[in-house]
Amino acid sequence: MAFTFFFRDLEPLTHAVKFLMSAASGRSRIRIWDAGCAMGQEPYTLAILLAETMNPFAFRNVQIFATDYDAPLLEILKESVYPWDELQRIPTELFQKYFVPAEKEGHFRLVDQIRQCIQPSLHDLLTYKAIRDGFSLILCKNVMLHFQPAQRVEVLRMFYGALEPGGIFVTEHTQKMPAEASPMFEQLLSDCQVFRKAEAAA
Repeated sequence: MAFTFFFRDLEPLTHAVKFLMSAASGRSRIRIWDAGCAMGQEPYTLAILLAETMNPFAFRNVQIFATDYDAPLLEILKESVYPWDELQRIPTELFQKYFVPAEKEGHFRLVDQIRQCIQPSLHDLLTYKAIRDGFSLILCKNVMLHFQPAQRVEVLRMFYGALEPGGIFVTEHTQKMPAEASPMFEQLLSDCQVFRKAEAAA
């Protein structure tokens, strides 16, 4: 089971939101793919950051496609209910704004505003087939470190094809961009693995 928590690796997520707002300015729909979403902490964190950045009308046009190959993890995401001890890193004002008590004592559920923008589904990245195209942002963190080098390159080619022109890609800080994939992505920050889709052909 993947280990993660709310507001983990906040710096690259914050930068991704900033670049996304610039790249997707004027778009009627913003589509995001969180590939390897585990129990949902990362896509829900991203949704909260976007809700804090965008006005409510614009936020209604955000779709976050959250995928994982592990069905039990996706069930937790769908329920969007988490115990208090997993939520203590969330800033108090954001916790009070975006979580409500759940039926089970000591557990809390995301508010509908956040839950409604998440679209969960099963997906295996090693099929090398994207769930769709036209994404403004793709996140794939703490996943590709489990793949072989050749597999990583093929997954990156898939992400390249699924991103719209100028789309943003974020991966884990421990994974450097393979040389075979570097023409496809322009690194936007020297200290974060945040990239923009390059114009070069894959």
